[in-house]
Amino acid sequence: MTRPKQGAADTVHNGKNALGRKEYEAALADLHVELVHLQDWVKATGAKICIVFEGRDGAGKGGAIKALTERVSPRVFRVVALPAPTEREKSQMYMQRYLPHFPAAGEVVIFDRSWYNRAGVERVMGFADEHQVDAFLRAVPLVERAMVGSNVRLLKYWLEVSPEEQTRRLEQRIKDGRKTWKLTDMDLKSYSRWHDYSRARDAMFEASDTDFAPWHVVRSDNKRRARLNIISHLLDTVPYEPIPRKRIKLPARQKAGGYRAPDYPYRYVPDRF
Repeated sequence: MTRPKQGAADTVHNGKNALGRKEYEAALADLHVELVHLQDWVKATGAKICIVFEGRDGAGKGGAIKALTERVSPRVFRVVALPAPTEREKSQMYMQRYLPHFPAAGEVVIFDRSWYNRAGVERVMGFADEHQVDAFLRAVPLVERAMVGSNVRLLKYWLEVSPEEQTRRLEQRIKDGRKTWKLTDMDLKSYSRWHDYSRARDAMFEASDTDFAPWHVVRSDNKRRARLNIISHLLDTVPYEPIPRKRIKLPARQKAGGYRAPDYPYRYVPDRF
C-alpha cells in the first residue's frame, strides 16, 4: 500500500506541515484502490465491520467519511447518521435504535456519531441525566464485547481538533453559503462548553477504551492528513487480501439491425457552461 509523503507546502489552512492538494489526491487515490480490495474481501468472506466516528463539532468527521466512501459501493459501505430520537425511540432501551443498523455479513457500517451520543452531547447538553449516563458507560463495554464476540470488527475513531481550529472552521461555516447547513443551534450551544465536552470525553474513554474495542485518537487540525491517516489505519487493522478478479474486456456492440433514432423533440437541458 502506498503511503503519503510528508512535508509538502500548501496554501490551504489545514494545520502545521500541511499537505499539497496534488500530493493528497495522489495518496488518496492509492488508498481508494486498497479500499476497493477491502470491499471485495468483505463481500467474498462475509466479514462484518463497524466503524464509529466521534468528535467535537467541526472536528472533520463528515470529510473523513466522505473520503472513505467516495470510491466504494454504498451497498457495502453503509453510512448511518441517525436524526434526533422520536418520542417512541426515547421510550426504548437506549441501544435499541442502533442495533438494527449493525453490520450483517459482507457489510461495512460507518456511524457518523453513534450510541456515544449519550456520553457526549446528551450528557453535556442535559438530554440525559447522570444516572442514565452512568448506566450507559457501565453497559457499553458489555454491548461492544457482544459485538466483537459476534465477529464484528469494531473500530472507534475520535477526531481531536484544537479549540483554535474548531473556531476557524465554525466561523467559516457562518461565512460560506455552501456550509451554513452544517451549523445548527446545537452546534452554537455546544461550542461554548469546550471543557464540559473534554470532561465527558475523558469519562467516555475511561469507561470504554478496552482491549477488545479501543479508541483510536486522530489529530484532525490538518484535515487531509487526518483522512489519509484514518484510511491507512483502517487498512492496516483489517487483515484483508486482494481477491483475484477475472480479466475484463468490453464485448462488441450489437449491429443496428435497421434501428434509426426517431425524430423526437427531446427536451435537452440548456448548455449554460
